[in-house]
Amino acid sequence: MGVLALAFLCMIASSAFGGVSIGMIIPLVDNVISGKKIVISHSITLPGPIQHLIDSANAMAPMALLNRITLIVVVLWLLKNFFEFCQTYLMNDVAQRVIRDVKNIIYKKLLTLSMSFYYKNPTGKLMSRITYDSLVIRDAISSGLTDIIYQPVQLLIYLGMLMAIKVFFTIPWSLIVVSMGLFVLVIYPVVKIGKKLKSLSRRSQETMGDITTTLQETISGVRVVKAFSMEDYEAEKFAAQNNAFYRLSMKSTKRMTVISPITEFAGIACVAIILWIAGKQIISGSLSAGAFVTFLASLLSLMRPIKRLSNIYTINQNAMAAADRIFETLDTKPTVAEKEGAIDLPKIRDAIRFDGVYFRYDLKDKEILKDISFEVKVGQIAAFVGPSGVGKTSLVNLVPRFYDVSKGKVTIDGLDIRDCTTKSLMGQIGIVTQETILFNDTVAANISYGSREMDLEAVMRAAKIANAHEFIMSMPKGYDTIIGERGFRLSGGEKQRLAIARAVFKDPPILILDEATSQLDTESEVLVQEAIDRMMKDRTVLVIAHRLSTIKNATMIYVLDEGRIVEEGAHDMLLARGGLYKKLYDMQFRDNTLR
Repeated sequence: MGVLALAFLCMIASSAFGGVSIGMIIPLVDNVISGKKIVISHSITLPGPIQHLIDSANAMAPMALLNRITLIVVVLWLLKNFFEFCQTYLMNDVAQRVIRDVKNIIYKKLLTLSMSFYYKNPTGKLMSRITYDSLVIRDAISSGLTDIIYQPVQLLIYLGMLMAIKVFFTIPWSLIVVSMGLFVLVIYPVVKIGKKLKSLSRRSQETMGDITTTLQETISGVRVVKAFSMEDYEAEKFAAQNNAFYRLSMKSTKRMTVISPITEFAGIACVAIILWIAGKQIISGSLSAGAFVTFLASLLSLMRPIKRLSNIYTINQNAMAAADRIFETLDTKPTVAEKEGAIDLPKIRDAIRFDGVYFRYDLKDKEILKDISFEVKVGQIAAFVGPSGVGKTSLVNLVPRFYDVSKGKVTIDGLDIRDCTTKSLMGQIGIVTQETILFNDTVAANISYGSREMDLEAVMRAAKIANAHEFIMSMPKGYDTIIGERGFRLSGGEKQRLAIARAVFKDPPILILDEATSQLDTESEVLVQEAIDRMMKDRTVLVIAHRLSTIKNATMIYVLDEGRIVEEGAHDMLLARGGLYKKLYDMQFRDNTLR
């Protein structure tokens, strides 16, 4: 607020010096050019300082007065421009501070939202909220907010000068009435155009979200694009979206730029009428030429703030559309929220239990899981298998509360995880998935992700357990090597071993493995499986297995079909039953034999 107040003072100073400099026209025209004295209406009593200035100007020789006016005008304009620079700089500082904070708030909000929010909103559109939409608001603050404060100040000063000249020099009311007609001519088209601009701006911002989504998807998935020779298709798709944005932008530009000629025409029309009315009075000698020129200069000075104020409405409409989208995100409530009075979850000592759990992603969606009940004791390995799409990943995602159950409950040592703090719950869980997410940072930073302090010895121990130390040491800078976005410089097996090392470094008592070896070649799978076997030791493990041969030693295997547990038991027991598990196992055995 201090910066904004200082900017406001600079605006007043800049406008005041500009107004006073225009006042220099009266002595210049009347005393210097016309060789006459400044004459004030006899019925008016001027304030002492102003009367003294007029008497001094009337008493001075024309050349001396010209020298004095020239010097004063230069000083006044220097001061005006200095304060204008200050207010522009300060208002841009305000805009940058606001948009910095807005970006931080949006990003922080995004990190608090539940997985269901990301399920419904593409990454590119969310990125557009932080980048494009926030820039629209920044421009509205730097120019719109500046004008909404600065231009009214200028208007008041120049209107004050108009009224002062009208009173002191008996300017006829007809000139004032014509001048005020300018406002009426400008307001209607500005409001009409502004309403359309808000709609166009929102569509433009949505289209920019589509463009950002396409860029994010195609650049991160460029291997797939090239593998399927889809370069031309993606280029055409991007060009269509880009062209749609171009058309919307030009529609907005057309409406924004038409406002300027409208205000220009209204101003010129007023000036033409005023010239005609005043010209007759100057010719007849009833109006001072200096007073009229000053009146006209003040009127023309009104044109700029009027034009800028007319643009504010259109700028604000664009900003309002961006703000609507931003507040739509900020007003979103997490579907998974930490309850008031949540308690810290003690380290697991007994078991994880699912008690009559039902789950669906959305009220409109069908149920993914139905009446799921089981128990995993500390130190046990529970495996979940079944055909694709039966809800295995959805099931394990309920343990770290990526989603909440629709019905029933999940407990750890008898405590409903919804009654526990998110931080204490996640602090006990390590996750390795088939989709390995790594960051564009060093190997060491990726392994120690989640820890604020770098312990290189602990990082190296975790890497050795994950069978990753040898390939890391063969890299150019070892543990200090930057691995690139999403670890693109690494093979699939190397990525997975780094993900395992990251989970080992966290040292969680509960481990979730979601098809961690499903996309690996045989050699990589052996190394990763060895790492997983070492990592699972002395931990409570929930594992989703793509290759059933990897879970022979699981304490309990749960077979899911159509969202329900249809079989449970140890590997040999399930094979002996001849049910769905044996069918799945035989299919994999046959496929492996064919290979």
